[in-house]
Amino acid sequence: MLNRIVELSLKHRPVVVLLWIGVAIAGAISWARLPLDAFPDTTPIQVQVNTIAPALSPLEIERQITFPVEQAISGLPGLEEVRSSSRFGLSQVTVLFGDGTDLYLARQVVSERLQTVELPPGLQRPQLGPVATGLGEVFHYTVSGEGKSLSELRTVH
Repeated sequence: MLNRIVELSLKHRPVVVLLWIGVAIAGAISWARLPLDAFPDTTPIQVQVNTIAPALSPLEIERQITFPVEQAISGLPGLEEVRSSSRFGLSQVTVLFGDGTDLYLARQVVSERLQTVELPPGLQRPQLGPVATGLGEVFHYTVSGEGKSLSELRTVH
């Protein structure tokens, strides 16, 4: 088989040369179109949903806000994963979508689903976080102070 290929290649040298030139041109065109980025964004499309409820404990936040938001979001097209965090006075739900999902379409669909969430009276509606990628999540920080209340720690002077 290999002998036959070599024999045909030697007989038809111009065809072989033209094929290799074609492959080289196709490679050069592909290389020129290849996107190049110093820090390519390899993170999935994500939408952050934040709900503030200052008077509720983490357990109450989870039961009354986080679970209903997660249930409303479940089943979205392109949805890959839902992560949530319930803290004192704050519910954060991160919705991760698959590759190829348009970020603004994902935000629109999540926003529409959030309109169906039924929360206890007196609570703020869930809000979408800013447009961001996972690359922006470099670190988390904690504010603490001895003898300071939570409201004092949250106040920016």
